[in-house]
Amino acid sequence: MNILLSSAGRRSYLIKYFRDALNGNGFVYASNSEYSAALQQADDYIITPLINDAGYIEFLLKFCIENDISVIIPLFDIDLPVLSKAKEKFRRFGIKIIVSDYKVTQICADKWKTRDFLDKVGLSCPKTYLSLNEAKKDIRESRLNFPLILKPRWGMGSIGIYVAYSVEELDVLYEKVVKDIFNSYLVYESSSDRSHCVIIQDKLDGKEYGLDVVNNLKGEYITTFVKEKIAMRSGETDMAITVNNSMLENVGRDISHYLKHIGNLDVDCIVNNNYVYILDMNCRLGGGYPFSHLAGANLPAAILEWVNGKEADKKFLNIEYGIKGVKDILPVELKSKHRK
Repeated sequence: MNILLSSAGRRSYLIKYFRDALNGNGFVYASNSEYSAALQQADDYIITPLINDAGYIEFLLKFCIENDISVIIPLFDIDLPVLSKAKEKFRRFGIKIIVSDYKVTQICADKWKTRDFLDKVGLSCPKTYLSLNEAKKDIRESRLNFPLILKPRWGMGSIGIYVAYSVEELDVLYEKVVKDIFNSYLVYESSSDRSHCVIIQDKLDGKEYGLDVVNNLKGEYITTFVKEKIAMRSGETDMAITVNNSMLENVGRDISHYLKHIGNLDVDCIVNNNYVYILDMNCRLGGGYPFSHLAGANLPAAILEWVNGKEADKKFLNIEYGIKGVKDILPVELKSKHRK
């Protein structure tokens, strides 16, 4: 079985995890920038057109057919809805894309839709505004207090995230977020509603956690791995410890019940006064997954067993508590591959 990790970026650890799961019975391919660490670690790679290019899907399909790739696992939020809409087209050629339904990708990508989803299912997120004027009105009327978080509505990573401590800063930083959005790849999604592309949220204090909410390929709940965040870097968890927290495990179960995502759901949350607030949801393997893997989980192996129509071994779906981990940064020599 050959696998393609699309938009793999710096996630070279996932190359290793999937290669180990294959155990010599296939190759791990990656896309998209030849200067990314993951592509250098892959067995081979491909430089595709841009995700939003009209020829992206046909190019990718042709590459998969020619290289006998039977599984695609997208790792970039912008890639998820594009590949979700193309699932049936790839399936006709025996290629499975491990991605949630299009509606699910939209709930996770659009933080305003995330807010609506959480409200409908009885879960909480920080107080959220889509209008700068409405936020300022509530500030004047003492229904909203500083500090406040500003971030892109269709954001990812650490692009365009700021904290405002006054109305003056709020005005300046709002324009700064808009500028950051339209000078980055976030422009593609944000262009659909330029006047509402920034959200403003109450900044909550408390312990932050990352959840891996695991469903099988039928969207059925399997388990939740909980990690307490210790340090962050560029929007990703840099250090964490696995914990036994039934309250957060139940939150993961509730989200799974209503969302019906496929595979892993990466959830960021904060516990404030013993109350859980959801900060973000990403329907893919996220930057916090390596800490679950370090503690004994093996979602790549579980995914491959599900792809083959088997029940995943329970040993792949359990973690040891109290395992503290930190991400490392190692230099990688650029290989002389130039496949295009």
